[in-house]
Amino acid sequence: QHYFTVLFGHEGQKPLELRCDDEADGDEWVEAIHQASYSDILIEREVLMQKYIHLVQIVETEKIAANQLRHQLEDQDTEIERLKSEIVALNKTKERMRPYQGNQEEENPDIKKIKKVQSFMRGWLCRRKWKTIVQDYICSPHAESMRKRNQIVFNMVEAESEYVHQLYVLVNCFLRPLRMAASSKKPPISHDDVSSIFLNSETIMFLHEIFHQGLKARIANWPTLILADLFDILLPMLNIYQEFVRNHQYSLQVLANCKQNRDFDKLLKQYEANPACEGRMLETFLTYPMFQIPRYIISLHELLAHTPHEHVERKSLEFAKSKLEELSRVMHDEVSDTENIRKNLAIERTIVEGCDILLDTSQTFIRQGSLIQVPSVERGKLSKVRLGSLSLKKEGERQCFLFTKHFLICTRSSGGKLHLLKTGGVLSLIECTLIEETEAS
Repeated sequence: QHYFTVLFGHEGQKPLELRCDDEADGDEWVEAIHQASYSDILIEREVLMQKYIHLVQIVETEKIAANQLRHQLEDQDTEIERLKSEIVALNKTKERMRPYQGNQEEENPDIKKIKKVQSFMRGWLCRRKWKTIVQDYICSPHAESMRKRNQIVFNMVEAESEYVHQLYVLVNCFLRPLRMAASSKKPPISHDDVSSIFLNSETIMFLHEIFHQGLKARIANWPTLILADLFDILLPMLNIYQEFVRNHQYSLQVLANCKQNRDFDKLLKQYEANPACEGRMLETFLTYPMFQIPRYIISLHELLAHTPHEHVERKSLEFAKSKLEELSRVMHDEVSDTENIRKNLAIERTIVEGCDILLDTSQTFIRQGSLIQVPSVERGKLSKVRLGSLSLKKEGERQCFLFTKHFLICTRSSGGKLHLLKTGGVLSLIECTLIEETEAS
């Protein structure tokens, strides 16, 4: 027998003395407890808060510098006006000092008319030339590319705003209420299950709130748009997404197990009825972070397509795109497993009685569709098929779902709801043999 002790950092909690019959099992428990430390998440949150404070300080410093530059410009405008007034005064003094004949010559009406015509022609030529230059640039490929680039950035800000709102709903309508419910006298869910379902979704929300604020600050400085430094801040934090993806399949499995508790399922439906959810289920909100990295890759790809090669931030954007693509390749396989689980849960919800076999994460969806069940009236080979009461007196339409391990047969009621057949509705395919009848009969 091998012992290990768990000590708590606060008073009033007695240490736990635990034992195992096997030394290897005890070492695995100690290693698992060490890896499950919540302090890592607190450290990550502290790092994000420090980043946020640093960004706020940078913004404040930039505001102070902008005010100083504005005051300098105002002082320079005042100085320019003063110099203009001095030039006007000097010109008047020079006019007084000219000889009398020179004044008479300049006051000649013909000379004045010639100068007026020349001034008008020079102004007209300058305006025409400037209009041609501006019109040529507006119609140039470079201007069109810059317009598309600006539109991509504006769409990115709108998409980021929507994503932050989705994370806000996930945290405030599901995570925090379920935490409070887990601390109640009769908790419908444990704190461990809440942590397993949501993992670091709250940290992801804080990260993207900072990123969204940075994007809005860049838009405020339009038409100058510099985004590369924002992605430099975002890239070191993307390991949080990798942890979320690795846990996503397990989180959906834990959620499916928790839904078997009637109290939890009833409470979850109340949360999903919140107007902020807009009729979406918890599984939908848990899936949104899975598609954020591919969305960034598409946005950067479109942005680089309209960014000149000599642009100051092209190399930084290319580096950010390569890092995101590398992370996306790692996440790809786990996303496919998650999509299969979501499909199974969606089918399970459409069946009124529910179906426990769809909560198996290794159950892979193949196809679905409507089939006509033929009545079996002969006493020959058909009677040997072990379908129990599946025999009918007339043909009937059945909604069928094929999975890797089971075949589901459902009937659709007049209200459009699906019901499993009472006998033979769930057929196991694990020990089945597919036989092709070669005889015509």
